[in-house]
Amino acid sequence: MNLPPREASWLSSALRMTLGLAFLAFGVFLFFCVCLVLLPSRRLRILACNLFGHTIGRAMLWFIGATPPAHVQQLLHNVRPALYLSNHTSIIDIFVGMWISPYGTCGVAKKEVVFYPFLGLLYLISGHLRVDRDNRQNAIRSMDAMVKVVRRHQLSIWIWPEGTRSHDGKLLPFKKGFAHLALATRLPIVPVVIHGAAAGWRKRSLRLTPVTLRIEVLDAIPTTHWDAARLDEHIEHVHAHFRTALAAPQSPPVQAQVSV
Repeated sequence: MNLPPREASWLSSALRMTLGLAFLAFGVFLFFCVCLVLLPSRRLRILACNLFGHTIGRAMLWFIGATPPAHVQQLLHNVRPALYLSNHTSIIDIFVGMWISPYGTCGVAKKEVVFYPFLGLLYLISGHLRVDRDNRQNAIRSMDAMVKVVRRHQLSIWIWPEGTRSHDGKLLPFKKGFAHLALATRLPIVPVVIHGAAAGWRKRSLRLTPVTLRIEVLDAIPTTHWDAARLDEHIEHVHAHFRTALAAPQSPPVQAQVSV
């Protein structure tokens, strides 16, 4: 029986999502068991989850129907350790980050990430970093702990500086957390600009649409000269790199580009 194009599209989306979630659940269970064995070593747990991300992240992009460019992974391996910053418009961005993060990269997410289906369980045991954005004192303590972990294990950090997914695909103002990390670690900032992800899986939607992604890895921005007194200026400088790289549909209107 031939279905109308709209119904066929919805059926294909539902099938791909169901298969993708089943594959994700199996992968999370497998690597959760691995992390239990590696529990004494935080670094080994992070490396194991990098392996998980490289495998599962790419597979999930295939299930979603998001086609990434080839060889983008190598561009990040050329600069590490570093702070990798990415814009965030879709759940697709999470799988992109998992797939292209070099080994020895830990993620930073809000503390509520542990409640996410499947991935939250793995994140809880993985050794990756969490921050309480609703409590300033807890956030400061979390930031201090992150810096110690990064220095001790010579890790890179992947972070989405907007703090949440954009509703319309446009770049949001950046929160200050990444800049405080840069001041504390003096790691170079590598902007990773993702184009077109919102069209493949929009926020608060369960429909998947095949999409060809374009991913740019911009030149590293040194932070050794950054000054805490000029923090907003440094954040605006990084935000400007993203604005310049993004095409008109994703480029935000001119406004203050720093969020508390």
